[in-house]
Amino acid sequence: MAEQPVERPTPTEPDEETNRENVAALFARAMPVDRRSRVVVLADLLPAVSVASTAALLGLPLAWIWSRIAPAIPGALDASSHLTPLPAPYSYHRFDDLAIFMLMGLAAGLATGVALWMLRSRRGPTIMLAGVLGSAIAAWLAMKTGVSFAAGLYTLTSAPKAGTVFDIAPRIETSWALLAQPLGCAVTYGVLAAWNGMNDLGRRFS
Repeated sequence: MAEQPVERPTPTEPDEETNRENVAALFARAMPVDRRSRVVVLADLLPAVSVASTAALLGLPLAWIWSRIAPAIPGALDASSHLTPLPAPYSYHRFDDLAIFMLMGLAAGLATGVALWMLRSRRGPTIMLAGVLGSAIAAWLAMKTGVSFAAGLYTLTSAPKAGTVFDIAPRIETSWALLAQPLGCAVTYGVLAAWNGMNDLGRRFS
């Protein structure tokens, strides 16, 4: 005997409503909730102090490297025994000393910004400000210590005579050079934060 086709019951109206509610609940769970993350300050204060201190210590190796690679400034004593740098093109070394210091500071600030961004669980304005402050201290320390290191490399063993040409220690003649390192740190961290695009900068994934 041929099998009789079994008729399946058509879904009733309450069943269709239940299915719609289940699908809507699944979509609601899958959709991300837009929750505004609050800026964390108190929990990041102690790490911020550590970050600022570590970033400031970067000024010592920068000072040592700059004192070794910055070119000396040729100079001479005038008739009144005053130290006078030689005119151009020898005086261009004064600009070279400044440019090398600023480029080194900019590179150090960029590296500091990237290193701070790797601290995923501490991302935020508190750590960024600590890095900028530490970079500013590092730049000041590098300038003061670097000039002292360089002066020790170009000490005169005897008093020069008038008209004698000798090397003057490298020096930095403007305080505007201090802005390169903290500016590099701030710009790097800000670009990475803008590129991230998350409300909490990815802290919840740490």
